Amino acid sequence: MEVLGFLRLEAGGTVVTLTLFVALLALLKWYSTSAFSRLEKLGIRHPKPSPFVGNLMFFCQGFWESQLELRERYGPLCGYYLGRRMYIVISEPAMIKQVLVENFTNFSNRMASGLEPKPVADSILFLRDKRWEEVRGALMSAFSPEKLNEMTPLISQACEHLLSHLKLYAASRDTFDIQRCYCCYTTNVVASVAFGTQVDSQNTPEDPFVQHCRQFFALRIPRPLLALILSFPSIMVPLARILPNKNRDELNGFFNKLIRNVIALRDQQAAEERRRDFLQMVLDARHSTSSVGVEDFDMVKEALSSSECPVNPPQRGQPASMPEPLTTDEIVGQAFLFLIAGQEIITNTLSFITYLLATHPDCQERLLEEVDLFVEKHPAPGYCSLQEGLPYLDMVIAETLRMYPPAFRFTREAAQDCEVLGQYIPAGAVLEVAVGALHHDPEHWPHPETFDPERFTAEARLQRGPFTYLPFGAGPRSCLGVRLGLMVVKLTLLQVLHKFRFEASSETQVPLQLESKSALSPKNGVYIKIVSR
Repeated sequence: MEVLGFLRLEAGGTVVTLTLFVALLALLKWYSTSAFSRLEKLGIRHPKPSPFVGNLMFFCQGFWESQLELRERYGPLCGYYLGRRMYIVISEPAMIKQVLVENFTNFSNRMASGLEPKPVADSILFLRDKRWEEVRGALMSAFSPEKLNEMTPLISQACEHLLSHLKLYAASRDTFDIQRCYCCYTTNVVASVAFGTQVDSQNTPEDPFVQHCRQFFALRIPRPLLALILSFPSIMVPLARILPNKNRDELNGFFNKLIRNVIALRDQQAAEERRRDFLQMVLDARHSTSSVGVEDFDMVKEALSSSECPVNPPQRGQPASMPEPLTTDEIVGQAFLFLIAGQEIITNTLSFITYLLATHPDCQERLLEEVDLFVEKHPAPGYCSLQEGLPYLDMVIAETLRMYPPAFRFTREAAQDCEVLGQYIPAGAVLEVAVGALHHDPEHWPHPETFDPERFTAEARLQRGPFTYLPFGAGPRSCLGVRLGLMVVKLTLLQVLHKFRFEASSETQVPLQLESKSALSPKNGVYIKIVSR
């Protein structure tokens, strides 16, 4: 009897175990697809998601190609899932206008994954709500024409190092990857302008600043871990943030210490002794804010629509102190954002322009004539002369950013339930503006794969529909550093093209293969020859 009772107990235990196991499997099966009905309920077309990871495999070829495919298959309003997170993708200009401008108060925040490195999370890119507004208002003055003029000597100094390296390649007549040269150059610019330190990353790659920059951009989340994070975000994201990460902590510590040391030094110096760089402009702004309102935050509209030197936005009241001065972490964040923009936006923009000029020699010849005339009139150009005196260079840059926008996607988060052109958008939904798809839509850009700077003549700009060209976003949360970024690109090309011309070679990849893990970039570099003039 005792044996029989034991067997019954064992059998009962096995049944309970099997029941719990089956229940767990049923729960996991339900969980794996439970988040994937929202787009369908909203009436938004999308690719079929896979359990747990959603449409992750749809993007295995890269976000650029997949974004163009989404638009082609599902239209200007579509969606997808990354893990359990729903994305609503828009590339319809009227919808974009409502989200970025007309209904901005409901879409003022960018989406954050929760896994951003601390310096990035503390930057203007990811600050939220009132704190974003306070910091943005305070930083507006750092990008005035007067302040940008003060930074041009530092950029020109870094450009001298670039020219000396390019001179060696011109003498050798060898084909080389100019993207690597631009990457070293922008590292030098960022170190000088944003971190207050001098480096020569081409000749001294062992410099700690250069090594830490490379380590930061080499950081990648392993694919199995990424799948886990996307599948179980409520568990994995907090866990990933609190678990020790030696590389992350060491990188954060290095840049924090560097900025803190510079701040301590500058606070001891008299105002006239302080280096006039971007870091100093941020330090000058840390205790106060201008009275510039949110309605005047959009620098992109003026930067892309006018060839005249801009004026500062009107003051709409008395300047007031910030409720909380910029913290050291926030100052580090702005410098770090400059690092990301330099590496991912400026490097890639210069690389794409170089490729297009090398493969379109007629456009290059016209640009060289303009450059030579400009240098005769402006041997030491400032911000305003660069803004007003190079119309064809402006056209070349604009068309390059249309074809290859490095920031080809960006997001906004809905604060409350709303409708956008009749489409219901629930609170918390993430809207992704598909800049790449918009820029390659033949309805707005005939023959979109053709490089044609004439699309950006003054007359053509007036005829173009609004919100069809968004390389720097639009509205109050558009790119704050657009003036500085374009100034670096113009000043660099001006000095390089005054000394050299670009030539395609048998090793130049045509068409250029692209990579889009984060920003859009050439996948295999840009191999060209360079010729002294």
